[in-house]
Amino acid sequence: MADVTLRSPAFQDHDLMPDRLSRQGGNVSPPLEWSDPPPGTTELVLLCEDQDSGREPFLHWLVTGIDPSSNGVAEDHIPPGGGEWPNHSGETGWSGPHPPKGDNPHRYFFHLYAVDQPLTLPPRLTVRDVQAAVAPHELASGTIVGRFGR
Repeated sequence: MADVTLRSPAFQDHDLMPDRLSRQGGNVSPPLEWSDPPPGTTELVLLCEDQDSGREPFLHWLVTGIDPSSNGVAEDHIPPGGGEWPNHSGETGWSGPHPPKGDNPHRYFFHLYAVDQPLTLPPRLTVRDVQAAVAPHELASGTIVGRFGR
């Protein structure tokens, strides 16, 4: 399986994310950049999850239908062609980091998947639902991790 390079001009992999991306600091989605996906990609899927939130990963952002010819998204924007889904805060779109005060910084995994066909997803879903839908259609993927604590 191929890789897609995923990076952000706002933070380096495994570094702290700026406060403006957090729920309390502005709640703006991060800028992201990625390399070209492999041939045969029909859409890109962007998922952000907090794996330190408890038993189930917390879904912070899910965007499907992203144009495979795009190479990134500006801060506080939706990726080209993308459609945002409800997050686990009960809103549609980006839900910035807001871990409990006093916790060690949580890790926020941004995954970009190149898939060979549009995904069919239920209206209410979990991170695991998305990953299960992606798995049989994944051509390539990339991940960057940002951390945030309060």
